[in-house]
Amino acid sequence: MRIIATGGTFDKYYDELRGELTFKDSHLPAILKQARITAPIVLEINQLIDSLHMQEVNRQHILASCRAAPETQIVVIHGTDTMALTARVLGEARLAKTIVLTGAMVPYAVQGSDALFNLGFACAAAQLLPHGVYIAMNGQVFAWDRVRKNTQLGIFESIPTD
Repeated sequence: MRIIATGGTFDKYYDELRGELTFKDSHLPAILKQARITAPIVLEINQLIDSLHMQEVNRQHILASCRAAPETQIVVIHGTDTMALTARVLGEARLAKTIVLTGAMVPYAVQGSDALFNLGFACAAAQLLPHGVYIAMNGQVFAWDRVRKNTQLGIFESIPTD
C-alpha cells in the first residue's frame, strides 16, 4: 500500500511563535508507528499544503503520483476543505487502483484529533474496496462522485442520487 501525503489539517502543527497552525514536516512516520499498521507501506510526501490553497496543478501532481505508483492500493492524506475536488480529478482518471482519500478535522498534533482513526480506517478501506476512488472519513466511506463536505456540520455526507 502507498500513502501519499499532501498536507491538510492532518499534518499541521501549532507554531507557538506565530500563533498559527502551519506545516513543518509530516507527522505520518510517527502516526504509522503509533498506529502499528503492519501492512507494508510506502510513504510518499507529495506536498504539504492547505487544501484551501490547492490549485489544479497540485491536483495533477497527486494524480501523477497515483498513476506512477506501482501499488494498486493508495491512501491520500488530504485537507478536508477541497478533498472532494481532488477525489473528482482522481475518479475521472479511472485508474485501475483503489484510492482512498482521508484527512482530519483536528490536527494529529492536537489533543482529540481524528487523524489516527481516519488513517487506520482509510488503510483498511483501501485493502477491502474494489478499484475506484473513495473518501473515508469518521467511519464512513463515500464514492468520489457522490460526496460533499457539509461545512456547517463539519462532516462528509452523501449527495443524493436523482
